[in-house]
Amino acid sequence: MLKSLSILNYALIQELAMSPSSTLSMITGETGAGKSIMLGAVGLLLGNRADTKTLFDQGKKCVVEGVFNIQNYSLENFFEEENLDFESECIIRREISPNGKSRAFINDTPVRLETLKELGKFLMDVHSQNDAMMLGDGAYQLALVDAFSKSQKEKSEYQETYRHFLIAKRKLEKRNLEALELKKEADFNKFQLEELSVLRLQEGEQSELENEQEVLENAEDIKSKIHEILTQFQDEQVGALRMLSMANQGIQQLSRYAHRFESFSERFKSMLIELKDIAAGLEHEDSTIEVDFEKLETVRERLSKIYHLQQKHGLETVQDLIALEHELAEKVFLVDNLDEEIENLKQELTLAEKQMLSKGRVLTEKRTTSFQAFAQQLEHLLQQLGMENAKITFSNQAVSPNKEGMDQVDILFSANKGVIPQPLKQVASGGEFSRLIFAIKYIMADKMALPTLIFDEIDTGVSGEVALQMVRMMQEISKKHQVICISHLPQVAAKGDLHYFVYKDNSSDKTISKIKLLNPDERVNEIAKMIAGANPSSSAYESAKELLNN
Repeated sequence: MLKSLSILNYALIQELAMSPSSTLSMITGETGAGKSIMLGAVGLLLGNRADTKTLFDQGKKCVVEGVFNIQNYSLENFFEEENLDFESECIIRREISPNGKSRAFINDTPVRLETLKELGKFLMDVHSQNDAMMLGDGAYQLALVDAFSKSQKEKSEYQETYRHFLIAKRKLEKRNLEALELKKEADFNKFQLEELSVLRLQEGEQSELENEQEVLENAEDIKSKIHEILTQFQDEQVGALRMLSMANQGIQQLSRYAHRFESFSERFKSMLIELKDIAAGLEHEDSTIEVDFEKLETVRERLSKIYHLQQKHGLETVQDLIALEHELAEKVFLVDNLDEEIENLKQELTLAEKQMLSKGRVLTEKRTTSFQAFAQQLEHLLQQLGMENAKITFSNQAVSPNKEGMDQVDILFSANKGVIPQPLKQVASGGEFSRLIFAIKYIMADKMALPTLIFDEIDTGVSGEVALQMVRMMQEISKKHQVICISHLPQVAAKGDLHYFVYKDNSSDKTISKIKLLNPDERVNEIAKMIAGANPSSSAYESAKELLNN
C-alpha cells in the first residue's frame, strides 16, 4: 500500500506530495493539468527509464520517493535474495541528476533498475486505457486462471516434481558429458596406469635405490679401502689396535702409581672400545658389500624407469607418482562402470518425468475445469458494465513442461455479437478492453494479493449507470486493496474516500502543476464544475451534493 508520494523537480511539478487513502482515492483535474505527469513520476518508482528532459529545473536534481507498507506482501524472500534489509515500511527513491545520471534506492540501499522493476510488480499496478500489454501476456493469464481455480496446491506439487525432473536431467547430461570425455581418454589412461602399476612403486624406495646404486658403483674401491683400513688396524706387528693395546697397558701401570692417572686410563679404554667397534663395523660392511654388476644394472634400470615417469608427468617424487596411479585407477574404474551408472540415472530421470507428468495433468485438469465459471463471471460483469454482447472463452494448448506447468492458456474475447472471440493480445485496446481488464481485476481482488491499483481514466467511454456500477465495483475492491482512480466523471469522483485535485499554477514565470487534497466544501465545488463547467449553477451544486451523499 502506498502511504505517501513526493515528487520534486519533475516535468511541470516543482514540488508535490500526497498521502492517498488506504481504500479509494480519486484524482481529478482539467486536461493537461498534470495527472499523466504524476503517473510518469510513479513509473520512475517502478523502474522505468528517465532522462534529463523531465527535469523542471535543469540545474537541480529530480527526486521521486514513495513510502509503501509491505507488511502483508510476503516479500521477505525477495529482500533476502537481493541482500536488502526488510522493513514493513519500504522507502523507494529515484534520483535523476542534471548530468543525466539516474540512481535508484530501496530503503536507502542503491539497487539496479531491474531490481526496482521486479519489486514494483508487487507494489503497484498502473492501468491506463491504452495499457493492455500485461493482460495480453500468457504468463499473466495463466496466473489469473490459477488464482481463480485455486490451484496453488496443485501447482506447488507440480513445481516440486518439475524441480526434481530438472535435477535428474542435469545429472544425466553432466554424466554423459563426463563419460564422453572419460571415454576419449580411456585407452590413454589405461596405458598410463599399466605403465605405473607394473613398477609396484613403494614410498621412499627412490632414495634407497639411489643409495644402493652409489654403493654398487663403487663396490671394488670400497672393499679395497676397507681391507686397507682393517690391515692398518689389525696387523699383528704394527697394527694400530696392537700398538694402542700396548699403550693402554702403560697407562694402566701409571694409574697404579698415582690415582690422578685413572681418568686417562678410563678415557683410553673407552677410545679403544670405540676403535674396535669401528673395525668390527667395517668388517661387517665388507661382508655385505658385493661386487655385483648384474644387481647394479637392475637398480640402474629401475631408477631409470622412475626418472622417466617423473619427467613424463612433470612430477618430483615417487609419492607423486603413486598419487597419480590412484587417480588414473579411479578414472579407469569410472569408465568401466559408466554404462551401469548412466543406466541408473536414465531410470531416475524416467521416474522423475513420470511423476512430473502425473502432477502436471492434475494441474491442467484443475485449470481447465475453472474455464467455464471464470468466463461466465467475466461475461456477467461485462454485461453490468454495458457490454451486453461480450463473449469470453478460454483455450488451452499442451506445451512442453516448464516451471508454470504444461499449459498455454489464452483468454479469448469478443465485445460484439457475431464476432468470434480472439486472443487478448490481438484485440485492439479501447474503452471496451479497459472494462474487461477492470472486470478481471475485480474478480481477482478476492482471489490473489493485488498491489496498489491505479486506474487512469478507465471510465473513458462509459457514463450513467455503467459508470456508477464501475465505481461501486471499485469500492468493493478497495475494501481489501488500495485503489487510486484518475477520473473525469463526477459520479465516479464523488465516491472516493479522499479526493485530490490537480491544477496548473500560472502565477509565476513558469507554469507549475500542483495537487491539493479537497476539503468537503472544495469537493462539492469541484464535482459541480465537473457536472456543469467552470460556472456551475445551483442545480449543479445540488447534484454534486447528492452524488457525494449517496
